[in-house]
Amino acid sequence: MIFRRLLPLTVLMAGLAATPALADLPPVPQVGQETPKPVAAPYGPTEGAQAQVDAAFKTAKESGRNVLIDFGGNWCPDCRMLSGVLALPSVAPWVAAHFVTVMVNVGRINTNLDIAQHYGVTIKAVPTVLIVTPQGRLLNPDGTLELGNARRMSAQAVVDLLAGWNGRGA
Repeated sequence: MIFRRLLPLTVLMAGLAATPALADLPPVPQVGQETPKPVAAPYGPTEGAQAQVDAAFKTAKESGRNVLIDFGGNWCPDCRMLSGVLALPSVAPWVAAHFVTVMVNVGRINTNLDIAQHYGVTIKAVPTVLIVTPQGRLLNPDGTLELGNARRMSAQAVVDLLAGWNGRGA
C-alpha cells in the first residue's frame, strides 16, 4: 500500500471493494485422496474464444481475481485430466474464488493461437495455462507448459502450481 498512497482515496476504496479480503478467500485446498476423472469435453467451440477472454477480463477487473486461461483441445488427455482436477469438489470453490477461468479451444493447435501470443506465449503443446492479472500481466511466463503432464501429476501438485503462480500477483 505504500506505493498506492499517490492514488486518490476514492480509487483505492473502489479497488478494495472489488477485491475480496484475503481472510475471506478459501485456503489452498488439500486434495488428499480425491481422484480426478477426466472431463469428456471441457472446451467449447473454437469460435468466439476472443469474446470469452474479453468477458473474463471484464469480470476479473470487477472482482479483483486473476484470469486462468486454459488453452487445449478435447482430444488431449492431459487437458481433460486438468479439467477433472479443477472440477474436484475440494478444488472447484478455491478456483472460483481466485480465478476467472476461460477455456480456449485451439483445435489441433491451429486456431486461437493469437490469444496466447498477445501475452508473449507461443503454443507448442497443450494444455498451455496462463495466469494473468486483470491488468494483463502474465504471472507464469516460466511455467505455461508445466501442466502438460497433468495425467501423471497428483491433483495436489496441480493445485500447488496454480496457487504459487497466483501468489506472484500479490
